[in-house]
Amino acid sequence: MGTVLRRIKMSVLAGMKTNAARDVIDVDGSFLTIEDVTRVISDPTTTIGLTSNALKKMRAHRDFLLASAKKQAIYGVNTGFGPMVTHIIGANDTSELQYNLLRGHAMGVGEPINARFVLSAMTIRLNTLAKGNSATSPELVQVLAQCINHRITAIVPEHGAVGTSGDLVQLAHIALPLIGEGEVMYRGKRQQASAALADAGIQPHTLGPKEGLSLINGTSVMTGIGAVLIPEASRALSLAARTGALAFELVHGFTDVISPTLHSLRPHKAQSRIARALRDLTNTSRLLSQRETSAQKVQIGDKTHVTDILLQEVYSLRCIPQILGPILDTLQHTKNTIAIEINSVTDNPVVDLPGKRFLHGGNFHGDYVAVALDQLKAALVKMTMLSERRTNFFLNKNINRTLSPFLNLKTPGLTMGLQGLQFVATSTTAQSQSLGFPHSLHSISTNGDNQDIVSMGTDAALLTAKVLDNAYIVLAIELVALSQAAALLGVERALSRPAQQLIDEVRAQVPLVVEDRSLTIELESFIKKLRYDPSFDIIW
Repeated sequence: MGTVLRRIKMSVLAGMKTNAARDVIDVDGSFLTIEDVTRVISDPTTTIGLTSNALKKMRAHRDFLLASAKKQAIYGVNTGFGPMVTHIIGANDTSELQYNLLRGHAMGVGEPINARFVLSAMTIRLNTLAKGNSATSPELVQVLAQCINHRITAIVPEHGAVGTSGDLVQLAHIALPLIGEGEVMYRGKRQQASAALADAGIQPHTLGPKEGLSLINGTSVMTGIGAVLIPEASRALSLAARTGALAFELVHGFTDVISPTLHSLRPHKAQSRIARALRDLTNTSRLLSQRETSAQKVQIGDKTHVTDILLQEVYSLRCIPQILGPILDTLQHTKNTIAIEINSVTDNPVVDLPGKRFLHGGNFHGDYVAVALDQLKAALVKMTMLSERRTNFFLNKNINRTLSPFLNLKTPGLTMGLQGLQFVATSTTAQSQSLGFPHSLHSISTNGDNQDIVSMGTDAALLTAKVLDNAYIVLAIELVALSQAAALLGVERALSRPAQQLIDEVRAQVPLVVEDRSLTIELESFIKKLRYDPSFDIIW
């Protein structure tokens, strides 16, 4: 079951002053999808609405919390936080406690994280709060919805979260604008939140008991980053398969490498799916070879001798299904983890309304997301390494035995060919390799040793984003190299139709390099197209 998406004409939705037709995603805390989040961050006409059921749930849980706080101690409501839990807060100070919590944790430093990550995190936090178990008021969540719908996104520094008690520092920066504080991006301008809210006609919220804690105690930032990365990582894998298929054609690859019979003998589903994709991509090619034909050309005799007939490709060309298969599996696992986390309650404590009690635990701990994103990061590094190795194969005449040095289309020695471009692929791949170690293993005890083992999930997410950036760079470079190789070999018309289309796409963005020229601007434009053009996607 998915979220309800409706197309309506409206004059007011969560504070939107417009008569335009808009797509509205109705949120109730249970059915938000990665695709919904993608729609919010990519389509400015998509807005968030709260179902009547969500509003009722939030009100009921809120009323229970307010009544209970008069009779008992509740962590984060009338107690201090973390190791200060033994400090009981007076009834007159419970609201001030929440303001102090936000202001005292909005301590991040460094470059702002991508606004798409922030908007994704805001959307996921809203969905979490819409479940009701965090006992926030509906009015607070409606202010958050208004900020999402107006695309008022907080300036959130990259450094600060340890990922346990969730993304406290980054979420504090996201929460401040809801009370009219902090800095935001609005209509392309960095400005004070108070000015942006006034311009949008949004009234800042007055915090009540627990509301500050509910805003910042959870995994919404790391999950939000993950939700943005999943479709872009999927597209990168599709590109890796398309690029691998093109390279396979250019070396006249043997068809048994992608034979369904071969892959059925090692029945990993993802491996077979990659092999099937390679078969589908190459089935109109006139370049692939039959191994039996080549084997029969080898002279067999009584004496040992060397043949110049190559009977097996290097691993980067022969083992594409076996390498990309586990990457596909990892991507699917990470996607499933993020999908569950999006619809989870990651606060503490939470209200169990049927049981009329408060539950204290550790649902804020980010290891599910951190470990999954670490695994995706490692998989993306391996995918990048595979691409870089094939690029090296085509640029190194001592290995490919056919092409000019560095795929030079003019005068080797006098002109450079793609030498400089290979350095970019090499250094970028090396950087990704250095980032590949699981960041979730870098736990350091903090918070007076209350948080004595932490997830580092937000940093794991940001590092995964960097590795994905690098993957697109290296894949783009390989495609430029393959375009050059196809020209040198003169085989464009013998390529499969998908390969011809891919070559045409490459050359439309990065024309063949004959005379030396800088490719920086062309390559950066090409990378953006690869990353955001859905026509490259493969449905696995």
